[in-house]
Amino acid sequence: MPAAITTLRSTLATDLTNAGVWSTFAFPPATLIPNSVVITPGDPYLTPTNNDNITIAPLASFNILIAKPALDNQGNLAGMEDYILAVVTKLAASTLTLNISSVSSPKIVAAQSGDLLVSEITVSILTSWS
Repeated sequence: MPAAITTLRSTLATDLTNAGVWSTFAFPPATLIPNSVVITPGDPYLTPTNNDNITIAPLASFNILIAKPALDNQGNLAGMEDYILAVVTKLAASTLTLNISSVSSPKIVAAQSGDLLVSEITVSILTSWS
């Protein structure tokens, strides 16, 4: 049974929790912090799809933003690659049936908490309207 759209982000965040390694947010936080995984709506957020021509179920798209400190060394890129692998491994073990469609190349963003190295994993999950 697909998860309802109202609880889907929370379930995804729970599946990605990694205490002591990164902070996990089911929503965009006011300040993006290093060593965090953030679930944000994808674009398009919801795409109605026909499910066996009986009902129309939405396909929900999410971006999983991974943020690490932007350090001036090769080890930081290797650390980002480790985080990407860890997130993908957690997604594979998730109770949700999902599709990973892409992983963006790491880039540096200026955040209120300082410069961060970020990468996004795009996933889609077939869900319900209620």
